[in-house]
Amino acid sequence: MAALSPSQFQELARRIEDEVGKLIVGQREVVRHTLVALLANGHLLLEGLPGLGKTMLVRSLAAALSLDFSRVQFTPDLMPADIVGTDVLETDESGERYFRFHHGPIFTNLLLADEINRATPKTQSALLEAMQERQVSVGGTTYPLSRPFLVLATQNPIELEGTYPLPEAQVDRFLFKINVGYPSEAELVEILARTTGAEIPQVSPVADAETLLAMQSLARGVPIATPVSTYAARISVATHPHSDTANEQVKQYVRYGASPRGAQALISGAKVLALLAGRYNVAQEDIRAIAPAALRHRLILTYEAEAEGISPDTIIQAILDDL
Repeated sequence: MAALSPSQFQELARRIEDEVGKLIVGQREVVRHTLVALLANGHLLLEGLPGLGKTMLVRSLAAALSLDFSRVQFTPDLMPADIVGTDVLETDESGERYFRFHHGPIFTNLLLADEINRATPKTQSALLEAMQERQVSVGGTTYPLSRPFLVLATQNPIELEGTYPLPEAQVDRFLFKINVGYPSEAELVEILARTTGAEIPQVSPVADAETLLAMQSLARGVPIATPVSTYAARISVATHPHSDTANEQVKQYVRYGASPRGAQALISGAKVLALLAGRYNVAQEDIRAIAPAALRHRLILTYEAEAEGISPDTIIQAILDDL
């Protein structure tokens, strides 16, 4: 596909959101940030209670983008080979035995890792190489994954019974973390009307994998001025309690701040937001708008913060207010 213009990018993104909106009622910020993650070529972690439409959101995006889609329901007895695949011993016509690799569901464009925190850390970590390198290694052989390849994982809040906190190394590989809230009364009425009526709305494809890759390429090429990238770096550094720019809340409530991937997520997401706003340059407002989604899962808080009900979003907002 030929290179896209910023106006074409903006129009395609609007059409994708409109199609997703046929099934997803409300949750405009959730839909927008999910689309931003896809266009920034980053993985996404969706957290919320069951039944809030997280799985439907991912399914509708896959339909709107004509992407191959796989869903894995994570359970405590799920094994890494159930995700990436495994070598299977087979016998040919002459009776000789050989190993053949059976591809797992990870060989797709969009992988929905449903309730990822229901599986053990060993199985969760099976996604690490795929998420970082877009490849998997089995039995000494490396297999490249399709392009685009994106993991959209859902998880229940950690305090629910039967869940395992994700390893920090894996959490850090998610570009954004989005909190999915409960719908309002009016939104719930509309959900009931759409899902219990005679006809259920259908999502029509408006783009394909090649178009998505072109949109990702355009977003990556958006220029960013040095003062704006410095601003993103300053925010990231300010999340560390031992930095010179840390405020009192960070020093009191944060054990570990964001990794360099946090600053990368700020800039990658801000570039997409700039294009969605019709601009081909990044402003500080774009950095500020994407900061909660890019940083909330990268802050490890103290026990004191948990006891006092201090959330990562509260810390991030305090940092933004200071800077």
